[in-house]
Amino acid sequence: MTSTIPYNDAQTVTLAIIAVVLPFAAFVVNFLMLGKSKASGWVSTLAIVASTVLAANVFFKVWGSHTIHLQQVWFTIGATKVQAGILLNNLSVMLLLLVPVIALPVHIYSTAYMKDDEGYSRYFRYLSLFCFSMLALVVVDNLIMLYAFWELVGFSSYLLIGFWFIRDSAVIANKKAFIINRIGDIGLLSAIIILFTQFGTFDLEALFGPKGLVALSNITNGQWVSTVGSIPAIWQYLAFGGIFLAVAAKSAQFPLHTWLPDAMEGPTSVSALIHAATMVAAGVFLLGRVYPMFNDAELTALAIVGCFTAFMAATIALTQNDLKRILAYSTISQLGFMVMAMGVGAYSSSLFHLATHAFFKCLLFLVAGIVIHQMKHIKDDNNLDIDPQNILHMGGLRKKLPLTFIAALIGGLALVGFPLTSGYLSKDGILIQAFDWSDNRAGILKLIPYVALFTSWLTAFYVARLIVKVFFGEFRLQKMNPDIQIHMGDGGWQYKLPLMFLALCCLFPLFSYSPVFYEDAWLYKGFLQANFFARENLYHVLIPVTVVILSVVVMYSAYVVYAKRNSWSFPQTGFLYRLSYHEWYIDKFYNRVIVRFILWLSHALYWLDKNVIDRFVNELEQVGRNIAGLAAWCDKYIVDGFLHLVANIVAAIGNFARRFQSGKIQYYLFSMLLVLIAVFIFKLIWT
Repeated sequence: MTSTIPYNDAQTVTLAIIAVVLPFAAFVVNFLMLGKSKASGWVSTLAIVASTVLAANVFFKVWGSHTIHLQQVWFTIGATKVQAGILLNNLSVMLLLLVPVIALPVHIYSTAYMKDDEGYSRYFRYLSLFCFSMLALVVVDNLIMLYAFWELVGFSSYLLIGFWFIRDSAVIANKKAFIINRIGDIGLLSAIIILFTQFGTFDLEALFGPKGLVALSNITNGQWVSTVGSIPAIWQYLAFGGIFLAVAAKSAQFPLHTWLPDAMEGPTSVSALIHAATMVAAGVFLLGRVYPMFNDAELTALAIVGCFTAFMAATIALTQNDLKRILAYSTISQLGFMVMAMGVGAYSSSLFHLATHAFFKCLLFLVAGIVIHQMKHIKDDNNLDIDPQNILHMGGLRKKLPLTFIAALIGGLALVGFPLTSGYLSKDGILIQAFDWSDNRAGILKLIPYVALFTSWLTAFYVARLIVKVFFGEFRLQKMNPDIQIHMGDGGWQYKLPLMFLALCCLFPLFSYSPVFYEDAWLYKGFLQANFFARENLYHVLIPVTVVILSVVVMYSAYVVYAKRNSWSFPQTGFLYRLSYHEWYIDKFYNRVIVRFILWLSHALYWLDKNVIDRFVNELEQVGRNIAGLAAWCDKYIVDGFLHLVANIVAAIGNFARRFQSGKIQYYLFSMLLVLIAVFIFKLIWT
């Protein structure tokens, strides 16, 4: 925590800074020099390549070894010195590497996916700014800079979600994302202010380090007591509430999750990045950064909200027909698992799942992009009036898009948590530790792991439904329109290479030599200081076996229902179906209750402003004008009139006196004689 560190560490910090700044440099070059040139895509891609190489170098120097913290005085207010610098530990270097590793295949993919778009260069400018924002967010060492880049991540996502701003739906979607995230940002800002008031510093390591001020504080007799002072305990809960709002908004947790499905209005490649390692990952990263401040009650609240969010989003994904919307709700559900894991003390597993989820969710979105791109070509070539994202128009595409199908299958199995995939290791870790946690809980809290377990089976069903409807059976669009011309393929190397890379990263060898035990994963071990559950009870055998067996049964059921169509089927009516299809009516509730109330309140305040406040101000203005008019009349006719009268009198006297100054001697002598006679007569009369 000093301004000087060993030479090797200083080199590592330099490499980290360059890795962060390179995407911003690409943004500046594209903005100032390249204009609408197609070279902008490769400038941004090369910047991400370099960032990936440098981030990997930093990762291998820091991971599992020691923390590097370099800071300098940023500014001083009174006696308070605010430091700014770089904090590199296991958490920050993991994200520092994960972001460019995920962004690189997205950039390569985008050079082909966006090549015919008029906003090609603008797209890559925004993408570079987005990557810079997220990279800076994960390495800064104080709350002020974290908040600044937190806002910049939100702004960058706003630009990308509304990239096609000529579409009303895109404009509405990015406004919705922006507004909901502002709610979370207010919470984060409030928490930062409370933390500074209590501890007198913005330094993340000083606050949340192993022996930080937060860890040494406690709540006693209604006071939040720290080594530097104390404040009422309510402020600790308010700080937690602010952080929860920030996490709920950024990582799409109930009740602030509704912006994420609508964010699909941006390009699919943008969705891949937002859902994998940038925007939504920021909330879970924040939890990891400030984790020591949460007490048991607050962690339990996180577990409940995360579990409910995972379950709710999974039930909604069951009935959606928009390909990207299904994946969006899948992301919300998986983020719920991560937040729940934080709540039950499975800190390592939460961050482990954050990393594994980044690869298979990015892969699934890039798969979706290829499918939608091909469907759009068919729509345009045949002048059809269809939604290219609707899975009801698809089917049988595994024969036409073989590589895309294999990639989708691997990504889907990883999402389900199937053996030999990375998702199996990370999700099983969360479920097992949730059951371990519930052993010491009472009442409804014991249901949390069971709800999570049931949610994992729902995940298996909606993933199987998606893959079956898209890739199996007959091509329904062709069946409805036999004469349409179809030209489909997996695309060139810019499509294939990212898919193959991400598909390989979805398999277990990237994270562990063991395909069975999550405890053997190197990434899991990197965070063991936060928690540790030994493999000592039945859960560690029973849970994985149960999950896998029932997941296979559920997936086969989905195959029977949606591919063979020769067996029982699910009813497309009823309350539960409508609840799922209409997304639990949460958006409708917001629109009909919250939005209407705000609009009613706005109209009421407008009426009050116009008819009360403005009328009072106008009346006051009229009184003021009348007083001013009276004052003007008094000034003109009384004050000025008196002055003019005095001036006229003086002028008259002067004119009269001037007559005595004629310049004639005889007139002067005559005047003197008259004065003497007048004085003589006056004297005679007076005496």
